[in-house]
Amino acid sequence: MYFVIMQSKKHPMALMFKYLVAGLLRYWLIHLDYWQTIANRVEIATPLNSWKRLIEGVYLYDNDINPYEGDSFHESPLMLIFIHFVMKKIPYIMPLLFTIFDLMTGLLLYKTSKSFIKMFKNSQEKIKDHVNEDSKSMLISNSNMDEIPNYVLSVYLYNPYSVLNCIGMTTTVIQNMLVAASLWGATSGHQILACIFIALATHQALYPVLLIVPIAILLAEINKGCTKCSYIRTLLIFVLSWGFLIYISAFIMDGSYKYVYNTYGFILAVPDLKPNIGLFWYFFTEMFEHFRLLFVCAFQINALALYIVPLTLRFKNEPVLLATVLIALSAIFRSYPCIGDVGFYLALLPMWKHLFTFMQQKFIVGCAFIITSALGPTVWHLWIYSGSANANFFFGVTLSFATAQIFLITDLLFAYIKREFTLKNGSSRQIDGKPAKLVLR
Repeated sequence: MYFVIMQSKKHPMALMFKYLVAGLLRYWLIHLDYWQTIANRVEIATPLNSWKRLIEGVYLYDNDINPYEGDSFHESPLMLIFIHFVMKKIPYIMPLLFTIFDLMTGLLLYKTSKSFIKMFKNSQEKIKDHVNEDSKSMLISNSNMDEIPNYVLSVYLYNPYSVLNCIGMTTTVIQNMLVAASLWGATSGHQILACIFIALATHQALYPVLLIVPIAILLAEINKGCTKCSYIRTLLIFVLSWGFLIYISAFIMDGSYKYVYNTYGFILAVPDLKPNIGLFWYFFTEMFEHFRLLFVCAFQINALALYIVPLTLRFKNEPVLLATVLIALSAIFRSYPCIGDVGFYLALLPMWKHLFTFMQQKFIVGCAFIITSALGPTVWHLWIYSGSANANFFFGVTLSFATAQIFLITDLLFAYIKREFTLKNGSSRQIDGKPAKLVLR
C-alpha cells in the first residue's frame, strides 16, 4: 500500500520530467547549425507546411503583396496573420512557440487517452457478463488506466518522426495540436470545442474533415440523449465554424475568396510535384496530361471518401478506433504528407495495446518502418547529389513505407475483429479434438 501511494505521488514528477526532457531536446536541436538542412528535407517539409514558404508568405504580405498571387504560399490566411504578428512583435520566441505547441499536442493526447481508457473500461464492465470465461483474462485491468496514457505520451514526445517535425518548424505541428484538441474535446464531451478545433484543422489542411464522423458518433455516445439530434448539432456547429473561418479569411484578404484556389485548390489539384513521402508526385510526374483530371479525382476520392462509409458502418461502436484509422489513412493518401502526420497517428496506437496480442505483422511492419526510414535519405542523396540513382529508387522506398503503414492499419483492424470474436466465443476452441485457429479471409 505504501508503495502504491509513493508511486502516485511520484507520477506527476515523472510526467514533468518527460515534458522537460522532450522540450529541451526539441529546443536544443532547433538551434543547431544544421537546422536549415532538417527544415528543408523532403520527408519533413512539403509545399503546404514548409517553414521557408511560410516566411516567404509573411514577407510578401508585409510588403503589401498578395502572397496568394504566386505559387509559393499555400497556408490559410489565419496562419499567415498569426505568424506575421509573431514575427513582427516577438520573432525570437518562434522556436520556443513551436516547442510549446508540440508539447501541448502530447498533453492533449495524454488527456484524450485517459478519457478513452475510462470510457473503454466502463463499456467493458457492461458486457462483462457476456464474455466467455476463457477470455476474461483479455479484459483490460485497472493498471492500464495509467499505463496506456503514459505510453501514448512517451511515443509522441520521443518518436523521431514527431521530434523532426517539430525541429523543422513545420505548420504540421499546429495542425497536429488542433486535431489532438478536437479528439480531447470529443472524448471529454465538449461538443463546441471539438467542433471548433476540427474546423480549424480542416481550414488549415482539409483532410481532417473526415474526423467529423467519429467525433459526432463519440459525442452522441458521451452526451446522452437524442442521438440524431446530437449528430445534427455536431454537424451544424462544425459547418458554421468552418464557414465562419472561411469568411474571416476572406475578410483578411480584403474580401477576396481567391485564396481558396491556392489553399484547398492546391491540395486537391496537386500542381506541385516536388517529391515527398506520399504517392501522388510520382504518378502524376509519369502520367499523360489528358489523363490527369481522371486520376486526380480517383486519388482524392480514395483519400477523402472511399473508406469513410464502410469503416463507419463496421466500427461505429468504436469511434476512437475509427478516428485513429481515418487519421492514419489520410496520412498515407493525402496529396502532401510528411513524417509529422505519421508520428501523430503512431502515438495513438498504444491506446489499442489490448489488440497487440492479436496482431500478426508487428515485426514485419516494424522492420519495414526502420528500413525505409533509413533508406529514404540514402536513396535521396544518391539520386539528387551523387547522380547514381533516379526517381524510381526514391519512389520505391516511399511506396514500401506506405505499404508498411497499410499493413499496420489492416493488422490493427483485423486484431480488433479477432479480439471481438474471442471474447464472445472463448480463446480455446477445438475442431475434432484439435486446437482451432482463427483465420480471416
